[in-house]
Amino acid sequence: MRRHELPGKVFFALAAGGGGAFAIGHLQAAQYSKRLLLLRAVRDRAMSGEPERARRARRAYALLAEIQERSPDAVDVVLRYPTAGAWARTATMGPADADGLTVLAASAAVHARHPRPVRVPIRAGTVVLPSLGRAVLPVQEGTAIVQPGAGSGRARITVATAGRNTGAAPSVDVPLDPHRDGPGWQGLRRLHAEYHGMALRLLLDDIDPYRLAGAGVSPSRVDAAELETWEAALRRAWRLLVRHHWTAAEEVAAALSVATPLLARPDEHTSATALQSFGCIGISYPWDDHSLAVAFAHEIQHAKLGALTDIVSLVEPDDGSRYYAPWRDDPRPASGLLHGVYAHLGVAGYWRRQRAHEDGHVAFRAHSEFSRWRDAAALGARVLRASGRLTEEGELFVAETSRTLSRWCREPVPVAALDRARTAAREHRARWQAQHGEPPGVGAPAR
Repeated sequence: MRRHELPGKVFFALAAGGGGAFAIGHLQAAQYSKRLLLLRAVRDRAMSGEPERARRARRAYALLAEIQERSPDAVDVVLRYPTAGAWARTATMGPADADGLTVLAASAAVHARHPRPVRVPIRAGTVVLPSLGRAVLPVQEGTAIVQPGAGSGRARITVATAGRNTGAAPSVDVPLDPHRDGPGWQGLRRLHAEYHGMALRLLLDDIDPYRLAGAGVSPSRVDAAELETWEAALRRAWRLLVRHHWTAAEEVAAALSVATPLLARPDEHTSATALQSFGCIGISYPWDDHSLAVAFAHEIQHAKLGALTDIVSLVEPDDGSRYYAPWRDDPRPASGLLHGVYAHLGVAGYWRRQRAHEDGHVAFRAHSEFSRWRDAAALGARVLRASGRLTEEGELFVAETSRTLSRWCREPVPVAALDRARTAAREHRARWQAQHGEPPGVGAPAR
């Protein structure tokens, strides 16, 4: 097998903070290869276990391969779905898991309308089909049969009850459009925004158990009224991105396919991505249009950097060293500091461009936010370059990032906005010092 390599121009475009859809294509190709390797690793682990688990794993893997030959797009959409990556990573770290393979195979079969039935587990009264939705059944645990092409819709999911006629057993039909709800079926609903010919299409995943684990996901499903509110906020934020932040919009449209609702913190908008869930963004309900637009500008940076570090190692293995990050209350390892620098490069870039299109108090906010986060990211980059924890490629990457930030730090900002930003920076550092002591490698605070 050949290793994925990035062209130099793509690497340096990413390091400067951008990259566009062309760079996203390279990152996606590597992520898909990673998913295939993880899938094979899960199968191999299950095959070395007890015979029944090995048999299920072998059959599911063979069915995926069979569907891939006939309907490659069906397998592609399932394996690229973010929760497939999260599940596969978890399965390689824990007990051998054949059930997850059967669920992926069943989802692919439904997409392809492949006629072969697939037996899947019932968990907590549901059968979840990644990239499609879930069936709610009157049985808490057990087995169900997914039969593509059966029933009144795209597939029928039937409880497999021992000693009873399968046809009389409880069942749920997956609608012809599986992203719509039906009796007993909860589809992954679509979110859509379009402006000046550029579209953002997302699935709202509020049901899959592997959606952004550990990120504080909302436990309840978004209702119809909330869904309309989400779509309206998304359209407004997307208009902002397309009008004034074309590269970020292009990257978001190319890279992200799923949004997951998060619990909001008090007085704070929350967003998240996860390395193993490339393609998904977690967001809490936004306070204003800029909050959601900034969340996209912030999280696409995390997504790009996470995918890049699967191809190129930028930071040496963790040796326990911890550093000051001007956006966190806890000391960070070098890898975490690098992620923060790159994400806040995106935040500063958003406000840098947006300040030219605002007036009044919103313009003041934009200037303040730009000043605060360009200076914070520049400080983090200096700490990284002095840390000795970057690889050779990491040195090149951070040097290019620093060049972008250095140019921005020379751009004028109104005095009042600059004072506000520097006051916030000093207060944050004072709080951090009171708890953790003098941060290493930071130098004197800005005045």
